[in-house]
Amino acid sequence: MFQQSTRENIMIFLLFFLFLFGFLFIEEIKSSAVPLNIPGSLIDLNTIFLSIVLEAFPFLLLGVFVSAIIQSFVSEETIKRFTPKKGYIALVPATVMAALFPVCECAIIPVVRRLIKKGMPLHIGVVFLVAAPILNPVVFLSTFYAFRSDMTVVYARMGLGFILAIVIGGIIYTIFKNKDMLKIVKTHTHAHNHGTEPSKWKMTMYHMSDEFFDTGKYLLFGALLASSFQAFVSREFIASIGTETWSSSLIMMGFAYLVSLCSEADAFVAVSFQSTFSTASIVAFLVYGPMLDIKNTLMLLAYFKKKFVLTLMLVITVTVFIAILLFQLLFL
Repeated sequence: MFQQSTRENIMIFLLFFLFLFGFLFIEEIKSSAVPLNIPGSLIDLNTIFLSIVLEAFPFLLLGVFVSAIIQSFVSEETIKRFTPKKGYIALVPATVMAALFPVCECAIIPVVRRLIKKGMPLHIGVVFLVAAPILNPVVFLSTFYAFRSDMTVVYARMGLGFILAIVIGGIIYTIFKNKDMLKIVKTHTHAHNHGTEPSKWKMTMYHMSDEFFDTGKYLLFGALLASSFQAFVSREFIASIGTETWSSSLIMMGFAYLVSLCSEADAFVAVSFQSTFSTASIVAFLVYGPMLDIKNTLMLLAYFKKKFVLTLMLVITVTVFIAILLFQLLFL
């Protein structure tokens, strides 16, 4: 397992160096004496990919740093003490509290699992799962930076994220009440073998590096897919599917699920589609992806019972799609 993780990290470093080389020396390569006949589409791919990655990385670093600080210095007991617990009444304050967690969709799942094990109601945990990756300050900042020329997208993402977290949490409470939906999972301690217990700041660095490599590879993969889509798929085809509300929203929701971007960086991928996809479909991408994607589906299935995960996936998908259609009808 350790060797596999090490190989993945080495591959990520190699990708970084490869694209950095392309970024620094692309003009020299194009103007070299040896005719390389590089297709224009590959140059477009390189340019779009690097623009997405370089803009997103500062926010990704900020997100994993703050997440690591919380992991090391804030205990679950402290969080639980201030968590509302009573039925439907708790949904709104729980959503407000979730907005204070500067963590992405994959980082919030282990935290919520621990909190539920210590007594947090299931539906409040769901509110944290779907709200924190959208409403937290780092995501707001990155979305604002990416869409500062179109604040409609920023307000729609935050507003729909808040409302849908309450709705989804309420539906889950209606279906499951406070039933135990956690799997019995064997836990493993992570020993660092330093002779003494590492300091909290050292642990922060460990958590930060682990989360950076874990989320960074999804950013690279998502940026590569997004840039490939734009570089190789004809503009006419993109325009034809991007302007139809029903199909474009479903397509962007599916795309968000597949690319599994960290919510602190997904706005930079979404803005690259702004000229070809409708505003509603862009919002669908930005709301649905942080709530549900491949990587957090796998994590949910690892921690929660299959029936609960499948129900949650259905509830999220249906409510987000209906909300996007209403948003399109009322505000666009």
